[in-house]
Amino acid sequence: ERLNKHDVQAYFDRCAPMWDARLRRPQAAIDAILNAAGLRAGARVLDVACGTGVLFEDYLARGAGRVTGVDLSPQMALLARRKYPQSHIEVVCADIEEADLPKAYDCCVVYNALPHFADPARLVASLSRYVVAGGRLCIAHSMSRAALVGHHAGRAEDVSCDIPEAEELGTVFMPYFRCDTAVSDDAMYIVAGVRL
Repeated sequence: ERLNKHDVQAYFDRCAPMWDARLRRPQAAIDAILNAAGLRAGARVLDVACGTGVLFEDYLARGAGRVTGVDLSPQMALLARRKYPQSHIEVVCADIEEADLPKAYDCCVVYNALPHFADPARLVASLSRYVVAGGRLCIAHSMSRAALVGHHAGRAEDVSCDIPEAEELGTVFMPYFRCDTAVSDDAMYIVAGVRL
């Protein structure tokens, strides 16, 4: 396989201490992503590859009922847990493709993480197990697909791979989700759909 999960985990463990200091938060893109994710008050949110809890404040601002963040990196998960001790936020250190979570989420968000999954189809199939019928999956980046390639060149290229065109990822959503959003422009990359 092109990506070794142990390498990915080790890479993010190393990055964790500096992560928040280097973070860019393009709010307009984040708002568009959360709109596509259908995030509304009371929603149960699954944040895949949550990192240090980068989007947790956005979920809270929109009144999410419960947030479960999952990350492969123990160091990232530890930081997220420390920053957000609230009882309705849970952080799990696990490989989402092998995790055992309930089918209980209204929306699932994969933010700025797709290049670190070797097989988008396997990822989508895994996530379909956790999203309720009528719930939403949103896989997104707050930068363009072209910018992503440049962003990962060099230091992250061993732990990332090229992401598909938005329309191509949309076809991967079937047979679990009906894709209704496929945006790829200079500011963002968003593919989202509803659980069948």
